[in-house]
Amino acid sequence: MTQSRFTPAVLAALAVRLTPRDRKILRAVWDHRVLTSPQITQLFFDTDTATRKRLLTLHHMGVLERFRPNLPVGAGAAPYHYVIGAAGAAVLASEDGIEFAALGYRRDRALGIAHNQRLTHLVGVNDFHAALAAFARRHENARLVTWWPEHRCTAQWGQTVRPDGYARWREDGYNLDFFLEHDTGTEPLDRVAAKLDGYALLAQRTAIVTPVLFSVHSDRREANLRTRLLQHPAAQTVPIATTSRTGGLINDGPAGQRWLPLNTPNPRLRLATLATHWPHLGPRELPRQVTE
Repeated sequence: MTQSRFTPAVLAALAVRLTPRDRKILRAVWDHRVLTSPQITQLFFDTDTATRKRLLTLHHMGVLERFRPNLPVGAGAAPYHYVIGAAGAAVLASEDGIEFAALGYRRDRALGIAHNQRLTHLVGVNDFHAALAAFARRHENARLVTWWPEHRCTAQWGQTVRPDGYARWREDGYNLDFFLEHDTGTEPLDRVAAKLDGYALLAQRTAIVTPVLFSVHSDRREANLRTRLLQHPAAQTVPIATTSRTGGLINDGPAGQRWLPLNTPNPRLRLATLATHWPHLGPRELPRQVTE
C-alpha cells in the first residue's frame, strides 16, 4: 500500500467522518496490534450494539479491517478481531506528522496476526488491559494512569526483560506500578520462573524495584507456579503476586480481590491494595532502561 493513494483530499474526507472517539479507537488498535469487539466496548462504549454499529462503519471506511479466528467445534463463533486498515494507518501517520512509510504499516503484517501462534496470548493481555480500563471508566475513584503494551516494554527494557505489559494503577488513594506476565500454560514452569532473573537485574541496575504480577490460566497452574517461584533466589528481591483466571476475570476483573502475594498464603488482595503489602517500595518513577 503506497502513500500516493491517500492524498490530502482523501485524508480531508476521512477527517470529516471520523469522530474524536474514532481516532482514539484507531490509535488503540494500532498500539495493541489487535482488539476484539468486546475489548473495544470496554475501552470506548457503553453497549455492544453501539460498538457493532460504529465498528461496521469504520470497517466500511477502510480504517479498520477485521477477521474471526476459528474456534474448536462446539465453541461457538469468535468475536470480530480488529486490526488497523490502510486508511487508518494513513490517518495516524498524518496525525503524527510523518510519512506513511515511516509508520511501518503493512497490510499483510496487520492481518497476519490472524494466523500468528501468539494471537491467543496477545488477546489475553489485551483482555487484562481492557478490563482494567473498563473498571476505571465505571469508578471515579480508580484510574489506569499508564499502560504500556508488550512492544513498548520491549523497546524500553528488551535487553533485560520483556514483560507483557507495564502499568500504573490507582484506586482509593493507593498507587501500584507493576509488570504483567500473562501465562497461558504453554511454557514450562521453570522457564516462567526463570524470568525473575531479568526483573532482579533490572531492579539492581536501576535501583527501582517494581512488582511482577503473574496472571495464570488455572488454579492448579497458579499453585504449581507459586512453588517454583518460592524456590527461585530472585523471589527474595522482586515483589511478586499471582492470580488465576479460572472462571474468568470476575469480581471487578483484575482490579478485584484476586491477587495473592508470594510470601503469604492469604488473604487475596485487591490490585491497588497490593501496595500496602509492599510499603517499602515508596514513591514510584518509571524503571529506566538498563545501561552497561
